[in-house]
Amino acid sequence: MTFLELHQQDTPLLIGNVWDASSAKIVSQLGFNAVGTSSAAIAYTLGYEDGENMPFNELLFMVERIARVVSVPLTVDLEAGYGNTADEIVANIQQLAALGVVGINLEDSKVINGKRTLLDADDFSLTLSRIRSALNHANIDMFINARADALIMKTDDALAQTLDRATRYEAAGANGLFVPYLRAEQDITAVVAHTALPVNVLCVPELPDFATLASCGVKRISMGDFAYEKLQRELHASLKTVLDDGAFSSLFTPT
Repeated sequence: MTFLELHQQDTPLLIGNVWDASSAKIVSQLGFNAVGTSSAAIAYTLGYEDGENMPFNELLFMVERIARVVSVPLTVDLEAGYGNTADEIVANIQQLAALGVVGINLEDSKVINGKRTLLDADDFSLTLSRIRSALNHANIDMFINARADALIMKTDDALAQTLDRATRYEAAGANGLFVPYLRAEQDITAVVAHTALPVNVLCVPELPDFATLASCGVKRISMGDFAYEKLQRELHASLKTVLDDGAFSSLFTPT
């Protein structure tokens, strides 16, 4: 089944989000149907802050290591593209495609001078259209999951902006619509009804369960960096116990 076909099932595609080869091996062993990178988790692993602060070549290195150990479709969180022009972003996508990557997330906001800023909808749509055209010309079949960030930015008209951007991105050649922090059932249903694109939601505490999301028409569910963050908290607690106990016995206690 192709990556595109995985977005057309009654049961939403659950993405196993990873940050290195070790986490990718675990996700693969558990039988996830697709693997996705978490840009934030990879950045933190390499000692950077999220928001394209790590150089693209370091992201590429991590993706290459991940690609070596997975046999299911691999999609990469490309943030805002790691480029200032459509041509630069396409060049990055081509390098990912050469590693076997079949999908990317491309977000319509960007961290500028340390502050996340929502990009102009017309400008982003034009960039998206140019990217799609260039990829088609190069015969590169890449699933573009366009991320609409109005809800992340908490704009006053976030849902209306999301619906408007969904229409624009669909027309520009996106294959999917990723709406982080979309969590209320009525809002999810509204977005799904508004676009023909498969809708992707993100793991947040208030997100309905998978069965409810399926009934709302959601086609893809992502974990983001939340599994990574949980492991970091558990590592902190485990090592603190070692310090407090003055012994390593806690490391060998069955869980």
